[in-house]
Amino acid sequence: GIPVTNGTPGRDGQDGAKGEKGEPGTQAGLQGPPGKLGPPGSRGAPGTQGVKGLKGDHVDSSVFKQCVKKRIQNYSLQVTIIASVITSFRGKRSGKKLYVTNGEKMPFSKMKAPCAELQATVATPKNIEENKAIMDMANEHTFLGITDEVTEGQFVYVTGGRLTYSNWKKDEPNDFGSVGTDGLWNDVSCSSSFVAVCEFPA
Repeated sequence: GIPVTNGTPGRDGQDGAKGEKGEPGTQAGLQGPPGKLGPPGSRGAPGTQGVKGLKGDHVDSSVFKQCVKKRIQNYSLQVTIIASVITSFRGKRSGKKLYVTNGEKMPFSKMKAPCAELQATVATPKNIEENKAIMDMANEHTFLGITDEVTEGQFVYVTGGRLTYSNWKKDEPNDFGSVGTDGLWNDVSCSSSFVAVCEFPA
């Protein structure tokens, strides 16, 4: 027979009827960006009143007055100390230290007390500049803040620790340390009386 060839494609048919809605998907989409901030809400009603706290301890007025009086006395003492330094003491600075004296002579045992009242210590040179400043302040012999009263022959600072600087005169030391007008150290009896020089950290 005669062979048959395929014909040309026919025209598109009409759309079919709409199918039923499928089941929701199981995979959630990405979260979108946050929306704009909404207007502030109205103020809420006041909350309920909290539980009343415990009553405080009763303070006796006499105790309170005594406490205030003591503080005033402490401030007065500080003002007195500052005034005494300004009016009756003269001072000299060396590096980070300040040396003061009122020119009064006293034994070593009594020298520590007035310095301590000023919240200072007995002058203790730790280099040649400080040694000269102390010598210039005293303008004569003065005790230094070094001693061998704990161990004979082993000089230490009265504030603790071994000497890091010394300027002993020949054939010295042999007792308590002092510095003379020549700047050389000499150890003498603690019962001697010399000009008191106190040292402040500046």
